[in-house]
Amino acid sequence: MESILETLMVMIAKSHSYILSLNDAYEKNFSDKELHFLVIGLIGMALVLVIYPLFKILSRNHVLVIVFIYVFSLILVLTFAIEIGQWYSGSGTMDFDDVVFGVVGFLLMFVVFAVVREIILAVWRFIKKVTKR
Repeated sequence: MESILETLMVMIAKSHSYILSLNDAYEKNFSDKELHFLVIGLIGMALVLVIYPLFKILSRNHVLVIVFIYVFSLILVLTFAIEIGQWYSGSGTMDFDDVVFGVVGFLLMFVVFAVVREIILAVWRFIKKVTKR
């Protein structure tokens, strides 16, 4: 887990240095805060342009898929935050397996939920169909 975080930190640091070098090369006078504003804003908008059409299509009758994508993202962030918090505070060990097991736990429970939900909806549709006659 530490090596993954270290690799991510190195990648971010290299990207940061590259963007700063572009800022200097083109003689722009953006401060570090302004660059963060621009870069994170552009990344966010790129994600919106990719995700919005997908969610628009899914929202017609696949709200559960949207919920899954959102909650799965939150679970990933939460599990990494817990592991980083354990590492930082020394209250536990930072272990990538903990992240994997947490995410797999969510996935399994979500599949069970989705199957039970579909069974209940199928029974409900069958009852409505039978009582309609």
